[in-house]
Amino acid sequence: MSRKWFQWVEQIRGHHQTTILFLIALFVVSMGLPIAAQQATFPQTALQTSTQILQTRSDANEIDQQGRQRYEAAQYAEAVTLWQQAIAAFQEVGDRFRQAQTLSNLSLAYQQLGNWTDAEALIQEALTLVNTPELPRSTERLQLLAQVWDVQGRLQLSRGDAETALTTWQQAADLYKQVNDLDRLVRNQINQAQALQTLGLYPQAQKQLTAATQTLQNQPDSALKAIGLRSLGNVLRTTGNLAESRQVLQQSLAVAEAISNSQEVGEAQLSLGTTAAAQEDTAAAIAFYQQAATHSILTSVPAQLHQLDLLLDTHQQDEAQTLLPQIQAQIDSLPLSRTAVYARIDFAQSLMKLDNQDVKQTAQALATALQQSRSLPDARAESYAIGTLGNLYEQTQQWSDATQLTQQALVIAQTLDAADIAYQWQWQLGRLLRQQQDMTGAIAAYDGAIKSLQAIRYDLVSVNPDVQFSFRDKVEPVYRQFVDLLLQPGAEPSQDNIRQARSTIEALQLAELDNFFRAACLAPKQQLDAVVDQADPTAAVIYATILSDRIEVILKIPQQPLRHYATFLPQDQVEKTLESLRRNIAEPDALRQTQIQSQQVYSWLIQPSESAIAQSHIKTIVFVLDGLLRNIPMAALYDGHQYLIEQYAIALSPSLQLFDPKPLQSGKLNALVVGLDQARQGFSRLPYVGNELKQIQSEVPSQVLLNQQFTTQAFQTEMDSQSFSIAHLATHGQFSSKADETFILAWDKTINVNELNTLLRARDQRPQPLELLVLSACETAAGDRRATLGLAGMAIRAGARSTIASLWSVNDESTALLMNRFYQTLINQTQPRAEALRQAQLTLLKTPEYQLPIFWAPYVLIGSWL
Repeated sequence: MSRKWFQWVEQIRGHHQTTILFLIALFVVSMGLPIAAQQATFPQTALQTSTQILQTRSDANEIDQQGRQRYEAAQYAEAVTLWQQAIAAFQEVGDRFRQAQTLSNLSLAYQQLGNWTDAEALIQEALTLVNTPELPRSTERLQLLAQVWDVQGRLQLSRGDAETALTTWQQAADLYKQVNDLDRLVRNQINQAQALQTLGLYPQAQKQLTAATQTLQNQPDSALKAIGLRSLGNVLRTTGNLAESRQVLQQSLAVAEAISNSQEVGEAQLSLGTTAAAQEDTAAAIAFYQQAATHSILTSVPAQLHQLDLLLDTHQQDEAQTLLPQIQAQIDSLPLSRTAVYARIDFAQSLMKLDNQDVKQTAQALATALQQSRSLPDARAESYAIGTLGNLYEQTQQWSDATQLTQQALVIAQTLDAADIAYQWQWQLGRLLRQQQDMTGAIAAYDGAIKSLQAIRYDLVSVNPDVQFSFRDKVEPVYRQFVDLLLQPGAEPSQDNIRQARSTIEALQLAELDNFFRAACLAPKQQLDAVVDQADPTAAVIYATILSDRIEVILKIPQQPLRHYATFLPQDQVEKTLESLRRNIAEPDALRQTQIQSQQVYSWLIQPSESAIAQSHIKTIVFVLDGLLRNIPMAALYDGHQYLIEQYAIALSPSLQLFDPKPLQSGKLNALVVGLDQARQGFSRLPYVGNELKQIQSEVPSQVLLNQQFTTQAFQTEMDSQSFSIAHLATHGQFSSKADETFILAWDKTINVNELNTLLRARDQRPQPLELLVLSACETAAGDRRATLGLAGMAIRAGARSTIASLWSVNDESTALLMNRFYQTLINQTQPRAEALRQAQLTLLKTPEYQLPIFWAPYVLIGSWL
């Protein structure tokens, strides 16, 4: 878990950026007006200090300043004591403005200590003072009210109420605009962006931060400029724009260095380390973390913990061991606070990854964290400490004690309505109960974990450090283990269990796409079952997933119960076969080996049900595939005599649901056809693209953009000008498991998957949807085992009912022939999309120079096959 879940200052919801900068959160106002004294209500304990109430305003100011210094040094308990004294002094001299300011500061300190009740009471008291009728309605009063609202928004966000926090901050922004306080308005916009990210509204957050940084560009370098750039860089990382994130964070670092702000230098280096780690640039990430560790304790501890976790994730155990004493000493020096508690938990989770873990040291770190969480008190931290201790007991196979601790942690998380914590303990409880052979309890626990994950769909995608590691280690296994449990070997599972397993496979598919986009954006329209049972009773659906010891397949035949079968093979053996097949199928001299391996995959997925499929008069098979199975073109599966495409039309679906599938109305089709046949931006020329586009134009009324005409602006203009039913892109493209590396090539630039969404966004307001997107010259990224996730992502982002794309780059003369045949069949013979593609592939298969799978197999149809 470690740095994936340890968010230095903003640990509250486990998904905030590394920090909402203390300089933003700290409430600093130097201006105030003396007002007649008014009694402030405080608990008696808050006024029990070792010094009598100070008599002069200057003394109160000095104590207030000392409190700020303690706060900035993370000495929150000392800050509380000092600010309590300052509040009493400001109250004594009747300075209500400064009293309200310091009340808000004290609320911030209590927030850092996890004392939400007192933090909320202090905010309400500050608001009461600001709104008292005796205070004049002045610019200063409006500024003060806005700043109290800023602190209140911070508290609301920390307690998980992002929508209310956003509303509060928007109210504060209106006041800043009224008094023309541009600096605080920019800080407020940065806060709003934080709430927008928490709500999963990343485009809005990025837009907000871009506007804020543009405002700051014309101003001298300042800490605020560094903060704004860093916040933007962190959002760009979250949305998958890693290269741009790194560039913007470098700008933030340059500003911080120019003004010699050590704290901001460290914060920028910390963020740069996280972005470099997400780019899998381990050496640079470690260097950034080491640099960040040379600054204040606010960055040194999280930087060292990030570095430790990265070393462990990259199997550098010896290097990790050398860091342990330094980190232990740093953590021990931290004053009591939420940051100290979470640092200990984070450290313990890293210790649990060591090959030669010192269990006693890990247990001691967690025991101290638990004791401190209770003394604060901080119930979220308490749940984390107890649950992680349960995980330690799970590692040491003390099942009963582990179960008891996990249940305690879960009760606390559920009492807090903290689904982001609860799912982890539900998952842990499911594992423990299964170990103890309580299958009913284990199923209930796993089911609860899946429901919690779905409830926090937006929260999940905003966990930004090390996106792939976090998802693959902490989310994906929950779904796979639940499918394994529901379909456990030994007895035929019930229809209920098969249906639930299938729904879990779908939930995993959607979660993977959410993680790919960094946004919960998939909104499918119709269940596949309804399509095959009603709209197309000649279609069957095969759901295949790879588990640790077997391949599980669920078959849906129209109007029949679900069928289930499994092939028992170790996961690594399955994946080696699939990787080898993927390499061989794209090699012209490896036909025999390709057929042997594709026949093996056929035996896993099709052979156990081939008679049932044939007897049901099936014409189309729709595959919902998992893992490396997505990299294999199902058309090339071989039964020893013929390929699957020779028997059935084939389609893929990213999930069990489709986007409102409907048959094409051929008489109403029109197309935007674009392409490049010249070498561009390091990509080779595609000499037959011109012919491809002319042939399409002869079959479908088309607007053509070729070479220099195909710019992003021209493409946008055409998409805005009319409602096309087909978009055909004959240009280089790449599919990757990373959104910023999934792109198509235009004349002027590459268009990544998120930019494609922007180019096609105008269609959302048009009555006619995009029926078909064709990407005829794309390929999957070399060496990327999950690259076809980018293909599914491109299909989803396009918003098209169907997408046709190629899994690898193909001889573009054969592509022109295939596309010509596809459109002829689709338009003139009014065949369904999948059947039209099948006929086009068979045309190549029957052409001697193109009969090898390398030419016809890579084309896949995703979405509606009708």
